[in-house]
Amino acid sequence: MLPPMAIFFPLFALIEDFGYLPRIAFNLDKFFSKCGAHGKQGLTMAMGIGCNACGVTGCRIIESPKERLIAIVTNNFMPCNGRFPMLIALITIFFSGSACVFASSISIALILVLLILFAVMMTMFVSKILSVTLLSGERSAFALELPPYRKPRILKTIVSSFLDRTLFVLGRAVIVAIPAGALIWLLANIYIADSSLLSYCTDFFDPFGRAIGLDGVIIMAFVLGFPANETVIPIIIMSYLSTGTLTDFASYEELFALLTQNGWTLTTAICTIVMCIFHFPCSTTCLTIKKETGSMGWTMFSIVMPTMIGIALCYLISHIM
Repeated sequence: MLPPMAIFFPLFALIEDFGYLPRIAFNLDKFFSKCGAHGKQGLTMAMGIGCNACGVTGCRIIESPKERLIAIVTNNFMPCNGRFPMLIALITIFFSGSACVFASSISIALILVLLILFAVMMTMFVSKILSVTLLSGERSAFALELPPYRKPRILKTIVSSFLDRTLFVLGRAVIVAIPAGALIWLLANIYIADSSLLSYCTDFFDPFGRAIGLDGVIIMAFVLGFPANETVIPIIIMSYLSTGTLTDFASYEELFALLTQNGWTLTTAICTIVMCIFHFPCSTTCLTIKKETGSMGWTMFSIVMPTMIGIALCYLISHIM
């Protein structure tokens, strides 16, 4: 979790210190207003690419309670740093050389950009739906003081960003990481009748998983990946190899061979990519949503809504392809 956030947040903070972010929000407001949202939501979405928990916290800059709530419950549609390794790995092994004839890394980068744009479009679509249904009401006026452009204080900005944002997120993640890690270990190492508890869980979810283009292992990996999305692929590998510890892949070729041996097809990969983008927020983001909204109801809505969208999209894809 640390390396991507330690890179993203200082760079984002430098742009902020430069004085350019308010101008981005001002220029985006006309576009966002058509969706019943606020121009500043564009900034919180950008922060969500670094970490959805920080994106939710950043929604404090939106003055209107209605538009702030829209930004909070839709921020999880933006794939965070924890989901990028999985997205890049699956795009690389299923859309470059191994399964399809897409030759260059430029094609992989283009596919990833298109996925992010799709996530942005879905964010705007859901924002519009919420603005005319559950969160209907008069839109707030846009008032923003534009600060002057200034030379970034590079060292001070990097240090403060690391302390205020990166360590903040890691600290919240630790709250649930330790018990979640213990749970994963127990499920993988406690055996009943020659099968681990994890195997029983994957078998239980398998019919549902296959109905939406996945399998029980993938579904269980997303469930156990609730504390941190970075663990989804290692949990999938651990389940397929029947090992008692989380294991990462040594190479893309090795991962591709393991997945195809366990029944993965191009459809499975696409559905997994879609589910990676559209599923419940991680535990840290859920804690942040609860703190920012003060409502367990909106926290549960933020969990159920993207998950149902992901399930519906996977079901459509698996029955079309």
